[in-house]
Amino acid sequence: MGTPEQATAGDPAGRGSGLAGGLVRSCHPGPVVAVTSLTAALAVITGRGAGGCVLAWAAVLTGQLSVGWCNDAFDAGRDIATGRHGKPVVDGAVGAVQVWAAACTALALCVPLSLLNGPWAGAVHLAAVGAGWAYNLRLKATRWSWVPYALGFAALPAFVTLGLPGRPWPAWWVLTAGALLGIGAHLGDVLPDIRGDLATGVRGWPQRLGPDRVRLLLPVPLVIASALLALGPPGPPGRRGVTALALVFLVAVTGTVLGRRRERLAFATAVVVAAVDVALLLGGTGMGAG
Repeated sequence: MGTPEQATAGDPAGRGSGLAGGLVRSCHPGPVVAVTSLTAALAVITGRGAGGCVLAWAAVLTGQLSVGWCNDAFDAGRDIATGRHGKPVVDGAVGAVQVWAAACTALALCVPLSLLNGPWAGAVHLAAVGAGWAYNLRLKATRWSWVPYALGFAALPAFVTLGLPGRPWPAWWVLTAGALLGIGAHLGDVLPDIRGDLATGVRGWPQRLGPDRVRLLLPVPLVIASALLALGPPGPPGRRGVTALALVFLVAVTGTVLGRRRERLAFATAVVVAAVDVALLLGGTGMGAG
């Protein structure tokens, strides 16, 4: 078995459009699209203006690309050794050196783009991106693997509002809900792969808990985050918030029960809950309320 670069060099798919396609697949496009789309929506509802929305979107896009490419590049050796097909480096679509180059280029672009949003906003966003890199390079295999997710998700609304005049912070319940959503995202993302991760020596927090306990724990941070977003705004909760909270509870319980046999179903229900929480966040009043 050759190195990643050797596998790519001998494959025509590793050049031209194949290289571009490999880089796209290697950046983890699903999370990139989801997080950048949420950023754009938050920037719009907080009144960042057209230029501010574009700057926020571009900073988060480059940050997410850097973290995604760093993840695949760092894991390339283990993925090849275990024959984890479906990964662009393993399949020979792109080499690990090329993915590292893309990650470093995106990170270099992320720094000025983040700071153009304002020094406080830029510092918060760069701290979140740094946490993502720390997860890839070290924390992923430790009991602290949940911390970068919590920091990253909590930092997103703060990054958007700190770029506004007066640099307001989001309400505390928005930040707390974001951190809890990050923890839930970590549990849901890892759940289907826990057994394979343990076989390759990855022992992060979810892997140490094991799939059964993760499945039972998964709805807890998501439901609490939903409750904060529904009940956190001043005044009595509206019908929309109560309905959303009831839906979240029903979906979370269903995922926990049915996920006993199909772990990916538990992950799918977590995605549904996260989507409801995003809708609550976009419709809430805590953005920019310190």
